[in-house]
Amino acid sequence: MATYLDRILDVHRTEAAADQRILDVLVERARMAPPTRGFGEALRGVPKGEPAIIAEVKRRSPSRGDLAADLDPGTVAIQYAAGGAACLSVLTDRGHFGGSPEDLVSARDAVSVPVLRKDFTVDARDVCDARLMGADAVLLIVAALDDAQLADFHDLTDEVGLDALVEIHDEAELERALAIDARLVGVNQRDLVTFEVDTARAVRMGPLMPDGVTRVAESGIRDRADVAPLLEAGYQALLVGESVVTSRDRRGAIRALRGLGTGE
Repeated sequence: MATYLDRILDVHRTEAAADQRILDVLVERARMAPPTRGFGEALRGVPKGEPAIIAEVKRRSPSRGDLAADLDPGTVAIQYAAGGAACLSVLTDRGHFGGSPEDLVSARDAVSVPVLRKDFTVDARDVCDARLMGADAVLLIVAALDDAQLADFHDLTDEVGLDALVEIHDEAELERALAIDARLVGVNQRDLVTFEVDTARAVRMGPLMPDGVTRVAESGIRDRADVAPLLEAGYQALLVGESVVTSRDRRGAIRALRGLGTGE
């Protein structure tokens, strides 16, 4: 039986197979794009002891359905930045998450913080597209790629000036990420096969990462009680989606995750 991840990847791979654009042309265009804002640098630049928050612009999810289907990306980005989000993550997958490249452009135009293109990267042209739409970083999901693709796409991010957030779920995937010298490693607590959240996953994986790797915990982070064990496990950054995008006070929700309370 096909899993959520299988079905999503099948769609993206079918689209990639039909893409007739010439890769070398896209790479050259991507290399000539304006400078990025430094996604990884922003995550490492927050005050000591405070988590860097990557706040997600997310309309819907396969597991929860609509979250904020009618959101305005620019308005949400401004609210997140006002709360002190170090970076944004913007879903650009249309079919399963209701996102679009236009959402990323609108969000990035509204603020000065770096932006991750959150999508299912299955082709080198996806990396180039991320750069050309204005993203500062791209997501590489280890579970979605073979070793050659993972290495090639990671090298390509360097070539075109993007940061790469390399997403893992377990020890075997961590080994694969470290084999390509990944500098930003995200542990997704949501199982991409079942879409269930395991809040102990990131705590288990954090201490296994070597010094020099920026550690990012992803999914299932709702409040400060969830933050504390992740900081103890060595995480510098947290990618937070549903709990902040559905909040009535997005600015305050970001501040609370940072440990500052919801006020000034």
